Amino acid sequence: MKLIILDRDGVINHDSDAYIRSPGEWRPLPGSLEAIARLYRGGYRIVVATNQSGIARGLFDLATLAAIHAKMQQAVVGAGGRIDAIFFCPHGPEAGCACRKPRPGLFLEILQRFKASPTEVHAIGDQLRDLQAAHAVGCRPVLVLSGKGQATMKNGGLPPDTAVRVDLAAVAAELAP
Repeated sequence: MKLIILDRDGVINHDSDAYIRSPGEWRPLPGSLEAIARLYRGGYRIVVATNQSGIARGLFDLATLAAIHAKMQQAVVGAGGRIDAIFFCPHGPEAGCACRKPRPGLFLEILQRFKASPTEVHAIGDQLRDLQAAHAVGCRPVLVLSGKGQATMKNGGLPPDTAVRVDLAAVAAELAP
């Protein structure tokens, strides 16, 4: 099975330091919906793995997160794609949970659920913690320069063998030509 794991904010949609708190604030990055559709047509199962500490911080609730994700799913379907699952960590950084990236909990759950071999899974993110979680379980980390990706690249310290691409569309063009 071909599986790809995507971070959400900064990879699929615009990011905000004030958090994406409502469906109205969720806006796709140029080309991201078409990239997901291309990957889907290329035979990939697509899973989103996202930290959502805004829940722990009281900025939005689970119903609002579900509405944001429903908007994202509808937009992806409208572009001809599909997201097979969304895994999220609702905890704050101080919780010490296993699921908050850079810890690998979400990735372990995804790999188990989809019975995927990590060495065949590309994991796309714009922040170091996305890449660290992917690397910790043996996935193939890819840094995109959208979102906070340029700052991540500048700061360095990327896991070994991290590929760097301009955005999700470039990843899709390479993996699903």
